[in-house]
Amino acid sequence: MSSTPITITEVQAVKQKTVSGVISFFFRTALIQGIGLATALILSAFLAPEDFGIYGFVTQLIGLLVFFSDVGLAASLVQKPEEPTVIDYRTAFTTQQILSWLIVLLCGGLILIPAVSTKIGSAGTWVLISLALSFPLASLKTIPSIMLERKLDFNRLVLPQIFEQLVFNGILIVLAWKGLGVLAYAYAIIARSITGVIAMTLIQSWPFGWAFDKAALKTLLSYGLKFQLNDFLARIKDQLFFLALGAFLPIRDFGYMQWAKNWSLYPYNLTVQNIMSVTFPTFARLQHDVLLLKKAIEKSIFFISLSIFPILVAMAMLIGPLTVVVEKYHKWQPSVPSFILFALSIGWAAISTPLVNTLNAIGKINESLKLMMIWTVLTWVLTPPLVWWFGFTGVAISAFIISFTSILPVISVKKIVPVAIWPQVKVPLIASSGMALVGWWGQSLWSTNLSWLLLGGVILATCYVGMAFLVGGNQILTEIKSLKTAKAETK
Repeated sequence: MSSTPITITEVQAVKQKTVSGVISFFFRTALIQGIGLATALILSAFLAPEDFGIYGFVTQLIGLLVFFSDVGLAASLVQKPEEPTVIDYRTAFTTQQILSWLIVLLCGGLILIPAVSTKIGSAGTWVLISLALSFPLASLKTIPSIMLERKLDFNRLVLPQIFEQLVFNGILIVLAWKGLGVLAYAYAIIARSITGVIAMTLIQSWPFGWAFDKAALKTLLSYGLKFQLNDFLARIKDQLFFLALGAFLPIRDFGYMQWAKNWSLYPYNLTVQNIMSVTFPTFARLQHDVLLLKKAIEKSIFFISLSIFPILVAMAMLIGPLTVVVEKYHKWQPSVPSFILFALSIGWAAISTPLVNTLNAIGKINESLKLMMIWTVLTWVLTPPLVWWFGFTGVAISAFIISFTSILPVISVKKIVPVAIWPQVKVPLIASSGMALVGWWGQSLWSTNLSWLLLGGVILATCYVGMAFLVGGNQILTEIKSLKTAKAETK
């Protein structure tokens, strides 16, 4: 990576768009995650663990096939230093369409396999079909999304997601309430896909067309295949492994594990995923200036840690009392230990994932591939014996143990960019640790009734804010002021 600085004008443009984009993107996607969390609360009351197990098994199956729908073309177009040509866009679109329809055919073949059809049942089969059809529909959004991402226009990029989630969750809640069970997902998925295509088409047009230029494809694949190999290893580590678990575990136990994992991911999706969506193209633009890239990485980790640590701790401390206080949640009590362990492991991921994202953004795919290989091997080696000894809870135990290897991305990035991690996580870590002690002390109180549970949430939030400002108030105010300054410069 070159250390040649980019121009002052370019720095200001990137900074303004990034900061404005992060703030706007965060609040809009917070709305999406809020809708998703509310839906999860409602579905947890209406759906059985078996329903979550079937849906989880099908989504893991589809998640594995996602690898074949892109071959890294989208990431390659975003990361490409020069502006992609119309031929580049059309070649990527045509390739994705071909791959998407091949996935539809593959899913049709999977339905004919007795082991699959028996495991998921007729309702799960319809969910699988709806997810398969969503691939060619999703490819219609890819090029407009890439164009918005390259322009760092995150304000408009998130709008289709909001419309999609409103439609998806609205239909899902109504149909689940009417007793359709897991079949409700099939209708909601198709409606979401169509809504997203319409919204994205209205927001960002592009010179739609078909092309298959071998030279353009070869250029895109030179980066894209390495990126996709990284994604492939991630899917072996996650989707393929969870598919194997789904085949081994009873569908009810798989439902318990899936419920705990999904719930623990909400803070991650709200903070880490949102910020990474903005920082990937930003880091790619700053890859030629080490000092600016260092500042951008550190700022990202600080705000991710400041926001995700307290959310994870609060959820870990209140999930047990929630399953005691709310009668319809009694059935989820076996999932509580798994949820807490998943939440703690995600705390580590909140630091490591942005750093792996940095390696990808600056073209150091080989480094991230090595890390992914290590995590894939550890997952496949550690989890089976732990599942054998502890049942489905062994999955969460394994995730917690493996999360401590998150120090490896820190070492890898430090070789390229001299980032300082501890100053960014110190304040959130100390404040959330104090918050955890208060939460643990009040477990019996939060489990008394709903009023005490809600009061517990308020007490924990107050505790975190108070301790954070006591330990590092100056740092927090300085960082917030820098965001306000950058945002004001965009007006």
